[in-house]
Amino acid sequence: MTEVIAPLNLSDEQALVRQTVREFARGELQPLAAGIDANEKIPAEIWKRLSDLQLMGVPIPEQYGGMGLNSLCGCTVVEELAAVCASTALALSAHVGLGTAPIAKFGTEEQKKRFLPDLAGGKKIIAFGLTEPGAGSDAGGTQTVAVRKGDRYVVNGSKIFITNAHAASVFLLAVSTNPAAKTRGISALLVEKGSNGFTINPGDEKLGMRGSDWGELLFQDVEVPAENLLGKEDEGFGVFMDTLIGGRIGIGALGVGLAIGAMEASVKYARERKQFGKAIGSFQSVANMIADMAVGIEAARQLVYHAAQLRDAGKPHTRECSIAKLFASEMCNRCCDDAVQIHGGYGYTKEFPVERYFRDAKLLEIGEGTSQIQRVIIARDVLGKLE
Repeated sequence: MTEVIAPLNLSDEQALVRQTVREFARGELQPLAAGIDANEKIPAEIWKRLSDLQLMGVPIPEQYGGMGLNSLCGCTVVEELAAVCASTALALSAHVGLGTAPIAKFGTEEQKKRFLPDLAGGKKIIAFGLTEPGAGSDAGGTQTVAVRKGDRYVVNGSKIFITNAHAASVFLLAVSTNPAAKTRGISALLVEKGSNGFTINPGDEKLGMRGSDWGELLFQDVEVPAENLLGKEDEGFGVFMDTLIGGRIGIGALGVGLAIGAMEASVKYARERKQFGKAIGSFQSVANMIADMAVGIEAARQLVYHAAQLRDAGKPHTRECSIAKLFASEMCNRCCDDAVQIHGGYGYTKEFPVERYFRDAKLLEIGEGTSQIQRVIIARDVLGKLE
């Protein structure tokens, strides 16, 4: 099948990274994808291969063990992985974009030297802890509290739906250091696994992305060194908002990749499946669904790449990231829905991968800010301040 569209503005090194990831994804990851979903776990050997390929630290400066490449290159990595295994793409994207990148951007030199080499080199995995039972879209409602006592913070509270919860050794948490100030009283704190009073429980059974582990984090009088504060006290909300804005590019890229996987499976099936004496792809109703997939993928890809390039250039990109995330996630859900329809009854079984793609796609409209939140962000930017 002809490739949908070639990524724009990649250097020779970045193009080589993309090609290397594609070969790994199609040759090594794809045969394991169904098992990753069924077993609800990414095998240790896959994490090791991601590390061997230096994908754990794509945007991290080389001096700290990363590849020093940009957000656009990171998009192509996530896209290629998602085309065969969205769970692996999500887990890697969370490690790199939500956990490791904020340390590189906001950390002190001591924090960078302490954490980044192991994270970028794949020796450790990091998780991002923002969501709580009462704080999802309303991140300002954070109720996990950190109280400063001398040279330490004492943390109490809980987090839910945390990607990489069990695989991680380090956790970047949103904590309230001044509850009365709400968003102006949130801080970012790095907490390490094994701290006294820190418990990790299994998460609820998920609809999709089942291979990407998640869990609940519980904190009971957990003592964290004050030097683990990322950025300034009470100014963590800005850290997390910047992280989420960048994370939306990753979700957009994941949506593009997953939609490509759904389209490729649909094209293969439409060529091979015969009804009424001919391939079903020859029927206009099926061909039109595939055409719509191709259009949606190309449009979403351009939006995602544009947002990534703006971020790389240091230009305003909040609205563009929300547009890319919103369009790509909803486009992906339509593509996966159509892929099941094209496969008919077989699409409703686990014999074909489109059943998994269909389940995986829904998270993209929820995580990193729901579709409704993205529309709020976009509308506010377009309308400006209203009387």
